[in-house]
Amino acid sequence: MDDKLAIIILAAGMGTRMKSNLAKVLHRIHGRPMIQYVVDAARGAAGRNIVLVVGHQADEVRRVVSAEAEVGYAHQEKQLGTGHAVMCALPILPPAAEDVVILCGDVPLIRTGTILALVADHRAAGRDVTVLAVDVPDPTGYGRIICSDDARLRAIVEEADATRSQKRISIINSGIYCASRSFLTEILPKLNADNAQQEFYLTDIIALGVDAGRQTGMMMGGHYSEILGVNTVKELGIAADLMTAQGRIIS
Repeated sequence: MDDKLAIIILAAGMGTRMKSNLAKVLHRIHGRPMIQYVVDAARGAAGRNIVLVVGHQADEVRRVVSAEAEVGYAHQEKQLGTGHAVMCALPILPPAAEDVVILCGDVPLIRTGTILALVADHRAAGRDVTVLAVDVPDPTGYGRIICSDDARLRAIVEEADATRSQKRISIINSGIYCASRSFLTEILPKLNADNAQQEFYLTDIIALGVDAGRQTGMMMGGHYSEILGVNTVKELGIAADLMTAQGRIIS
């Protein structure tokens, strides 16, 4: 296993669009809480070098995950955004970890192979941060990838802050990143909450990295279904159907 790699999984949110009192990542797909699928993929890449950021129903999320895997935990007491969540996790990372993959706990179709490909691409290019980008037929709700005229990654703009022309961009941020630990340590404290949601967006590390002269880039992923974020009961059903269709679950 790669001791220089660690993975942070963001799993602190309530998931109000589920219209349930249950923490979003605890909703079940084929009988298992969706967070367990994400942890499985992460373990395949980083072994026990995993930190789960918990918040809403933290004790129950810990109990569920600890029943199957040995991971570390960081507590995000207030939901101040994805950037803040990663800041909470940094002090918990294993000392030897030099590169950090950031995953969302509501993306149950992510595969270990994709995580490893992202890390390899990031290292081969010598970047400070690499975003997994995907071309989707309907980008509504996703952060848009903003590139310069020479196709270099310049920023990620969230839907709520995007202009009309930016909303037409179909290449989106999957919410999955690989970054050097030193880059995150330097850039995360520079985040601010001057946006529509008044949160510390992790996406802002790209523009801040560009401004700081750091190497930013993206890797284009495969089929968009792999990064499907589950935010509603309908999307929970879609994820279940995809798992069956892909042969991950025998119905």
